[in-house]
Amino acid sequence: MFQRKHTSHFNLDDAEQRQAKINELRDALGPLSAHGEKYCNEACLERYLEARNWNVVRSTKMLEQSLKWRADNRPETIRWPDVSAEAETGKMYRASFPDRDGKTVVVMRPAKQNTSSHEGQVQYLVYTLENAILSLPEGQDKMVWLIDFTGWTLAHATPIKTARESMSILQNHYPERLGIAFLFNAPKVFEASFKVLKRLVDPKSLKKLNFVYKENEESMKIMYRHIDPEVLPVEFGGQNNVVYNHEEYSKLMTKDDIKTASFWGHSVPEVTPPSSLVVAKES
Repeated sequence: MFQRKHTSHFNLDDAEQRQAKINELRDALGPLSAHGEKYCNEACLERYLEARNWNVVRSTKMLEQSLKWRADNRPETIRWPDVSAEAETGKMYRASFPDRDGKTVVVMRPAKQNTSSHEGQVQYLVYTLENAILSLPEGQDKMVWLIDFTGWTLAHATPIKTARESMSILQNHYPERLGIAFLFNAPKVFEASFKVLKRLVDPKSLKKLNFVYKENEESMKIMYRHIDPEVLPVEFGGQNNVVYNHEEYSKLMTKDDIKTASFWGHSVPEVTPPSSLVVAKES
């Protein structure tokens, strides 16, 4: 009548026990739609289990909520024309360079905020996440965030409504996707905002946040351990003379939309592939 609980005896290092938990979660979900089956691969199930400390009941609830959120919002159907206006200043984009392990790097530059639309900003965040995930190489399921605070002031602070919904989406529907984050050149005034934002971030994610400063060699070494300075742009303390180019990035995203549609079984018109993601600065 009652199921015996084994949570206290679970050994994370035991592959058989991990697999048993994954199988248990799959069974708990029951029959899924074709989209649900596509989304809920084994790596996905493991991420949701990890996010809930391998508690199957809690992981099931979390994943069911994500499946409902995806069914209601259909993030995989967002296309570049829907969000391109949000990207014009390069406030957020998938970098042309990976980290040393091949993880996708997402660059965020909050001082370049160019809209006041809550819905538009959240939609662009989701689009960028979906694109970054599909760009991950085989064997990688986490990404790197490089958040550049150069030029940031309190006037650029994200409205609490947008910050709250963004954090909710990141933590509840993209669990265990963050490998590490670098907060680059954060000004002193950001500390007050960060104290508020910290309340919205789970403790596990907080440990992945690293403050680095261009003029602080020791802090930069932390980032260099993860991102080779030869591929890192000069503006972030690296040696690569590249800058964000919206026209070229638009071409890349339009091309990537085809990959996204193909992955999820949708259809989009063919486009001419772009020549590159970024352009070099003129010397």
